[in-house]
Amino acid sequence: MIPETETIEVDAPKAPTRFVFVLLDKFTLLSFAAAVECLRIANRLSGQTLYTWLVTGDSDGQVVSSAGVRFTLDAPLEELNRDDIVLVCGGMEVQRAATKRMLNWLRREARRGLRMGGLCTASYVLAKAGLLDGRRATIHWENHDAFLEEFDEVDLTKSVFVIDGNRMSTAGGTSSIDLMLSLIADVHGEKLANAVADQQIYSSIRTDQDTQRLSVPTRIGVRHPKLSQVIQAMEANIEEPISPSTLAREVGMSTRQLERLFRRYLNRSPKRYYMELRLQKARNLLMQTDMTVINVALACGFASPSHFSKCYRAHYQTTPYRERGTHGARLSV
Repeated sequence: MIPETETIEVDAPKAPTRFVFVLLDKFTLLSFAAAVECLRIANRLSGQTLYTWLVTGDSDGQVVSSAGVRFTLDAPLEELNRDDIVLVCGGMEVQRAATKRMLNWLRREARRGLRMGGLCTASYVLAKAGLLDGRRATIHWENHDAFLEEFDEVDLTKSVFVIDGNRMSTAGGTSSIDLMLSLIADVHGEKLANAVADQQIYSSIRTDQDTQRLSVPTRIGVRHPKLSQVIQAMEANIEEPISPSTLAREVGMSTRQLERLFRRYLNRSPKRYYMELRLQKARNLLMQTDMTVINVALACGFASPSHFSKCYRAHYQTTPYRERGTHGARLSV
């Protein structure tokens, strides 16, 4: 016989806290589902209705997730209660989802003092509405470079989630769980939050001090401290690349030793690896922003568009201009 789950005693709220989930077109299913499940489980474990939720969006009744799953909206965009918490759920092609109607609605509700957050890429929409100016925030690592280029008034971090006053943001995926557990713990205590995590078999609760990407050694599959230091320096200096000799000197090696290290573990030269990092950032900017090709080239450390185009074509078998032409329509609103 399966034992019943223990009820976690919490103080009864005067009224349930309502979360309003704003589903953007092609939102990430995992981020949304993870957040809702935390609320459902908290209600179940406490034996009370601590939370309710409403699903809305800028569409005619239905929204399709990036996985193709359709959701029927509970209500259209409308005026909310002052105590509601708004969580915008983003995903793919988030620029297209930043419609004038959506931005105006978010600004209006923000002026009324509502707490607001962005899950996954939805931080972009909040920033586009001007709601993250002067705030700390985070976004999925794949959109990090594009966000930095467009919103320099936002203090963008690489944290799993961020709570800055009445603004919240997450990096996507399971980071929704970490945010919701933090919100549950703040109001109803760590015991309930930990029990919700246990129900989800979520054994490593992260804080806003944890970063969203794997460490360099884990990502490249090599645990060599000096190699990791050099790669971290490369990733931090894309716009103004550092010469291999300087990189080698900073970790106490000769240029030849650094060359051998890269050849041994990564099967490429430091110069080639660095070039691939710069081109990867360039591709992200071309696909996720409306920056000109010239400005993309400069942001990725290329002195001239012709050199940038030559390197880009050699790596991706297409030119930056064709890449922009292929994906430019995704940026239209």
